[in-house]
Formats: sequence, structure tokens, C-alpha cells
Amino acid sequence: MTFAAVIVANVFASCTTDTVYDTYDHTPLSGWEKNDTLSFDVPKMKQAGVYSQSLGVRMTEIFPFTSVSLIVQQTVYPSGKVVTDTIKCPITDSRGNFLGDGVSAYQYSFPIREISLNKGDSLHICVRHNMKREILPGVSDIGVKIVKR
Repeated sequence: MTFAAVIVANVFASCTTDTVYDTYDHTPLSGWEKNDTLSFDVPKMKQAGVYSQSLGVRMTEIFPFTSVSLIVQQTVYPSGKVVTDTIKCPITDSRGNFLGDGVSAYQYSFPIREISLNKGDSLHICVRHNMKREILPGVSDIGVKIVKR
């Protein structure tokens, strides 16, 4: 019985996570327009600390490029501090093979900068593509994940 209790305790312990935000927003699969900015409103932080962030990207095989360039603009409230990053996201290798996880739809995760937040800080995050083509086909979802370190 003791052995079983240890296994159950380990399973529950491994399920705990410090993820404070993990949300996706859809884009039109037929084409994500350059001026169509996706917005994410992260609620107030319950704890001060350093948070790692990642950008989730879901694509289909109709995506016509080997990479996608995304602009991530973050505003920290209540301070109003604005941080902008351009993230170059490799999608395929030199042979055109998709690098993401999946079969006909592919999932990617790209790191964004770590950020120090105070208790009670919230974030407004905007994501838009920075490609030469005005309408970008094949991108189905963009997401933001924030984890307390």
C-alpha cells in the first residue's frame, strides 16, 4: 500500500505546473491579414517573479514560406512599460519538411523574452505578422503561454 501511495503522490506532483496563462486565438485559415492584430489580456499576477513566455503557432501545409516573422508587443500595467520583440519562427527545414509536431497541421512553440513582473501586474500582448505578403495563408492559431520560473 505504501508503494501505491508514493506512485499516486508522484503522479499528482508531476501534474502541478506554474503556468499562469495559456491561450490561443484563431486566424482565418484562408489568410491572416497583416493589419489583423491578435490581442491577449493576461490577468493580474498573483505573485511577483520572473516569468518565461512562449509563442504558440499552429500551421497547415498550405503555409507558403520556410519561416514566419511575428511582432510581439507587450504592455505591462499599471506601469505602462512597452516591450516589443520580433520573433523569427522557422517552420520548415531546407528541404521543405515541416519542423513542428503534427501530420497535416503543425504545432510550434517559440520563446519570447523572460519578463519580471510585480504582484498585481497584468499584460496586454499584441501579435501580428511581419511578412511582405499582406495576407498570410496557412496560419490557423497563435497563442501565448506564460510560466512562472
